[in-house]
Amino acid sequence: MAGGREIKTKIKSVQNTRKVTRALEMVSASKIRKAQDRMRISRPYTHGMKQVIGHLAKANTDYQHPFLAARDDIKRVGYIVISSDRGLAGGLNNNLFRKVLGDIHQWQGKDVEADMVTIGQKASVFFRRVKINMVGSVTHLGDLPKVEQLIGVIKVMLDAFTEGKVDRVFVVYNNFVNTMTQRAMFDQLLPLPPSETDVPHHDWDYIYEPGPAAVLDHVITRYIESLVYQSVLENVASEHAARMVAMKAASDNATKLIDTLNLVYNKARQAAITQEISEIVGGAAAV
Repeated sequence: MAGGREIKTKIKSVQNTRKVTRALEMVSASKIRKAQDRMRISRPYTHGMKQVIGHLAKANTDYQHPFLAARDDIKRVGYIVISSDRGLAGGLNNNLFRKVLGDIHQWQGKDVEADMVTIGQKASVFFRRVKINMVGSVTHLGDLPKVEQLIGVIKVMLDAFTEGKVDRVFVVYNNFVNTMTQRAMFDQLLPLPPSETDVPHHDWDYIYEPGPAAVLDHVITRYIESLVYQSVLENVASEHAARMVAMKAASDNATKLIDTLNLVYNKARQAAITQEISEIVGGAAAV
């Protein structure tokens, strides 16, 4: 059994760790509400953009934008993977990365290669280590991400799709369901998937000014940017929720460990006292 001084050192170390985990839990608890508010405020705009694109895709038009044209022969796919910049969020990032690797391996089984851009420090470090072909990355967005920070990596994938370097593009992120649940999501960005709304095909078309190519290129690009930005906001809210839950569990486990160590210390101390009394009694009896 460890000595009393060693046990006391362990107790002090665990107490210091508990202070850190409790502080991180409180920080995430204070930030999660604002992150949820930003996420919910952005959702109506993203939903409105989906409706607009749904109507445009269902219209009977002579011009078809390249982002709307599906390709049968898929040779390379692209991923926009969104993660957090910081750790201590439980299995939030690792669960997402495992699903991304599983999806990539499925494509590779069909002789389809993969390119990737990452948003967030954790994804950048992880996928560089596993040697995925990364063509762009952005990190340290903070708790208040801006669309301007994302335009660069989004454009990398848009240009690759336009030039035929990739045939399909996905955005991968953690979707915020509630404080206890965050799900890894795979959304297809390009080509734009069929609209989920019940918009029938029409025999009429929109009148575009100055022209369908310029208008659709602007609208669809803004739509894709809004989807990626909404995904980033969802991931930020998921990060704070996961970190708050993980740090609370760590604090509770530290408390249990401290109680166990105190019990062990008291037993060791009692055993030492009993031994001293026995030696004293034994010495007195010998005299």
